[in-house]
Amino acid sequence: MDKKDKKEKKSKCSTPCKDVFEPLRVDVETRTTKTAVLLLSSPEDDVVVVASEAIFESAVEDANKVQLMELGVLQPICLLITHANELVRRNAFMVLGTMASHSAVGNALQQMDIIPTIIEKLSLDDLVLQEYGTLCLSYLSLAPNCKLQIFDNKGLPVLIKLLSSPSPDVQKNSLETMYNLLENSQFCPQLLELGGIPLILELFFSDYAIIQHLALKILLNVTADKESHSTIRKDLGLEKLIDIIKNTEYNDLHVEALQVLGNCVSDSENFQLIQSGGGLTVLLELVVPPKLSETGKPDLIPVKSNSSEVESGAAECISRAAQNYDSHRVLHDFKVEEILVELLSGNNDCVKTFVCQTMADMSSYVSSKELFRDLGGLPALICLLSSENVLVRREAIQALTNLTAEHQENMTTMCEGGGHKILVQRLCDSCPRIVSNAAAMLCSIADQEAIRCDLLSVGVVRALVEPLRSTDSQVLINSTLCICELVLDADARAQLQNAGGLEPLVNLLRSTNMEVLRSTCMAISVCAKDEPTSVEMCKFGALEMLNEMNQAENSNSKFSELALNSLLESSLSLKYGLTDHLASTDIITDGFYDAGKLCFDQKVLTLLELFMEPMNESLPIVVANAAIEVYLHTKSSEDGQQTERYWKVMNDTALRFLVKEVKESISLLNDEEEQYVALARHVSNVMGGAIEKEDLHTFGWLLHFCLLKCKMQCNVIPIGMISKGFFCHRALLFKYLSDSIGLSCTLVRGDYNRAWNEVLLCKGDTSSSEQSAKPCRYIVDLMHQPGTFFRVQTPAAYQYHSV
Repeated sequence: MDKKDKKEKKSKCSTPCKDVFEPLRVDVETRTTKTAVLLLSSPEDDVVVVASEAIFESAVEDANKVQLMELGVLQPICLLITHANELVRRNAFMVLGTMASHSAVGNALQQMDIIPTIIEKLSLDDLVLQEYGTLCLSYLSLAPNCKLQIFDNKGLPVLIKLLSSPSPDVQKNSLETMYNLLENSQFCPQLLELGGIPLILELFFSDYAIIQHLALKILLNVTADKESHSTIRKDLGLEKLIDIIKNTEYNDLHVEALQVLGNCVSDSENFQLIQSGGGLTVLLELVVPPKLSETGKPDLIPVKSNSSEVESGAAECISRAAQNYDSHRVLHDFKVEEILVELLSGNNDCVKTFVCQTMADMSSYVSSKELFRDLGGLPALICLLSSENVLVRREAIQALTNLTAEHQENMTTMCEGGGHKILVQRLCDSCPRIVSNAAAMLCSIADQEAIRCDLLSVGVVRALVEPLRSTDSQVLINSTLCICELVLDADARAQLQNAGGLEPLVNLLRSTNMEVLRSTCMAISVCAKDEPTSVEMCKFGALEMLNEMNQAENSNSKFSELALNSLLESSLSLKYGLTDHLASTDIITDGFYDAGKLCFDQKVLTLLELFMEPMNESLPIVVANAAIEVYLHTKSSEDGQQTERYWKVMNDTALRFLVKEVKESISLLNDEEEQYVALARHVSNVMGGAIEKEDLHTFGWLLHFCLLKCKMQCNVIPIGMISKGFFCHRALLFKYLSDSIGLSCTLVRGDYNRAWNEVLLCKGDTSSSEQSAKPCRYIVDLMHQPGTFFRVQTPAAYQYHSV
């Protein structure tokens, strides 16, 4: 093996036996490989020595290794490593170590249970045997099953002992085997218990570069376990790592040394020791580009231009240190914030990535959070949001998120710098973490009216549609929560609908993630504040899915119940069709329609779509509409030219006059009960008058509706045109008129076209007893004796609304 200062490539094998032996004189022909293999079974030691030497010379060539294996050389060689003759033993190990470099040979050796014997013989005081024995183990240890076998046969203690060998080849092979073993983290604690760290640390200053690199690579695996940090500290490992980093003679080791140090600095005690020993200054000298030396940073005057890998490694060390909250004060006292902000304008994307991570972690220290703002860190981070490097964008937005969290001044500064508009652009980023953080920040600033309006003007709602199709749960959660804050008015909800955002939003109700479901239900509740968006969401199956969620124990929650109720409250027509009940607080207005009993899995149509449907044999849809005019938009061809026509299909003037008449007559009555009676009689009069129960079959209301449908050429009938109304039509008109003049009543649907209204009245002498003074619920008779009241759950009431 060549020494480090010669800068030459090292040889895998060294010279064989270094001891002097008398020349052998054996009258044996070994001209063919096959003959040599056969002679390995000779009872004469001299013959075996000559044969094994010949095989070794042949095995040096890689092409011959498979040929030797196919000739059966492995079986006798594996037996000869335990031979009593020292020279035979050595030659056998040399052949075995040389041939093991071939993968096919290595696979064959794994099946021969040779590892326990090799480990046993390594304890012999024979450098050649140790060199080739460890060489063989270094190749075999690449296989997972061999790693376990070496460990189970106490191979690690033997390898640790060999680190003190005077032979650099033995050291190198032992380190390679240990490195392969320690790639499995479960073996790392054993190295600490066996006291291997001090020996590995000593090899940092070996004359051979390969040994130094292997020692650092092993330590990198070991220090990934936090349990090793105290051992490294106790064995002065931190000081030795800093010495390597400071020494320009070890430039080729700086990157790996920084990686090991990066693992160690996450421990606050280690970091304080490094800082007190000048290590933090060394790290900053490595990361600060030469151009920054003119800024006057104390104690930071780089004397050379470091490689980008070294700069990145030093920046990562500082970032790792910042992950521990206990280190923030140390970094702040060292005025590292100013250096970090300066580094954001550098050319090394990797350094900028780690700087952003450091700023994100240090933002938990309030003084640093404010100092970053004063030093211009927020505008610098905003600029990085447009970087072509996705890692830079990802860490920059994370830093910006942390710096603005629960800090109004920083949030204001970010928005003043146009950061909120850049965040909207980042909603279409390819990186889920970037999209998630962008949505989270937009959600936190959208509660400010001016900013919210500004966001809406730059298309934030449209930009949120694509994140709603993401498969990342955090993106979905933050995007839906952001929608909750943005679509507070009808225009914003219309934007979401026009951008096609309602369908992916409703589809999220199929998610199995409970947090996604909760935030989706909240967004649906906000979007359902007006009827157009509610009906649109119902078209995509929102009602059906929410109903299923509320029926299932594992998905039912107050959020799903709120979403379902919000959908129903925003469209009372839909609520009545699905629940057959409207409370006294459900105030129906113009445009309310009764399409009959609906199912949750039934397709929901708007009133205009119902108008557009061709006539059918079903009962008509009754609409209460005294103010809204409904038009049908059609296209026709006249003389080859397309023309557009708008047909007015409904203008319920009769209902408008009825509302006016009721308001004028009812307002003259002071007693609430009298008002209900008068209203009931009004409804009965316009709907065909009182009908005895036994005469209901002669009433002819079905024929009347058929004639109206033919006249209108439509399935939708304005309630003001009905002159023969049944229970369901009278109850609907009573509810509409009551709500119009400020009276309170419910609307309940029964079977067989029955419906009724319940009112709350205090009937009787209110001074006679406390019980009589309490209001009770009554059903209002609109059919047989209009204005009569039946107390609910009484036989009379049952007879009224039942067949």
